[in-house]
Amino acid sequence: MTVPEIARQRLHNQRITQGKISRPGEVVAWLGAMQAQDYPSARWAVGIRTEEATQADIEQAIAGRDILRTWLLRGTLHLVPPGDIRWVLELLRPRLISQGARRNQQLELDAATFSKGYQVLTQALQGGRRVIRNEIMGSLEKAGISTAGQRGYHILQRAALEGVICFGPNQGKQPTFVLLDEWSPKGRRLEHDEALAELAARYFLSHGPATLADFTWWSGLGAVDARVALELAKAQLVQESMGGQAYWLRPDQAMGHDHSLSVRLLPAFDEYYLGYTERSAVLDPRFDRQLVSSNGVFRPMLVIDGQVVGMWKQELSKRSVTITIKLFKSLSREEQQAIVPAAERYGAFLGLPVILE
Repeated sequence: MTVPEIARQRLHNQRITQGKISRPGEVVAWLGAMQAQDYPSARWAVGIRTEEATQADIEQAIAGRDILRTWLLRGTLHLVPPGDIRWVLELLRPRLISQGARRNQQLELDAATFSKGYQVLTQALQGGRRVIRNEIMGSLEKAGISTAGQRGYHILQRAALEGVICFGPNQGKQPTFVLLDEWSPKGRRLEHDEALAELAARYFLSHGPATLADFTWWSGLGAVDARVALELAKAQLVQESMGGQAYWLRPDQAMGHDHSLSVRLLPAFDEYYLGYTERSAVLDPRFDRQLVSSNGVFRPMLVIDGQVVGMWKQELSKRSVTITIKLFKSLSREEQQAIVPAAERYGAFLGLPVILE
């Protein structure tokens, strides 16, 4: 296996190139979970992996409860299939709560405060209500629970980890919160080892070729649990090696004979880059600090034949979207021309004409 093969296979397995999926919910289910810290980027991350879904289609999938958004892997926001949210939470919750204990102490958030907070949230949201963040914070304050100094954020995050709440559909540009048991009352429950095996299988089948270190990073599991998870999932995977490093991936890597140029405008925080701890297979390490800011913001990427060759940004208006690209390297004429349909696909997703600068 070579470095270009790793990049090509990841594009394929993540459904960015061949084998695209028709329904948004199926994209999230295939990947297991998708980073959703930046909501507009998360919508496009789903959209680019579908045949022709639009932004409105992704919103409808969320409103229709085919996709949930909540704090999950590594304690960060993710999209997740509703049928999986409970077993993933049960698997990850103990470690995430332990990791947050010191910060909760600093904020004077104890068990009694969290318990009272859950009661307030339940009262505010019961009956199918969808409530925006500011109103939720107001309810906590009225109940005598201070939300100052990130206390409110940590109460909401802990309530989500405990399975009390999750995000609902946006109200305009404002996210809403709903009760998980009302919004998605059904979901699978798995024993600990079953959950480990399932999470590892989802990751390596959709993200492979990937290493154990990649999976450990992505999942947020401890080193022991991550190793056990891979062992339990190995029957569904094959191993390849490069430079003495073991990579795990799905057995069927028949990608056809399409050698046409592949150009994609991937969103910020996309799994193609963020979903691995070792990223040199897709980006020259010299450009890491340009793509990821000092405070951990992952920027949108221009990807050509599996390699991140630049960044892009957008300026939205009511009538159009203007896309500006910053390159890390010079491009051939063919590559430059191929950016146009990639940008037009993004415009179609938004329902806007594109101006490419």
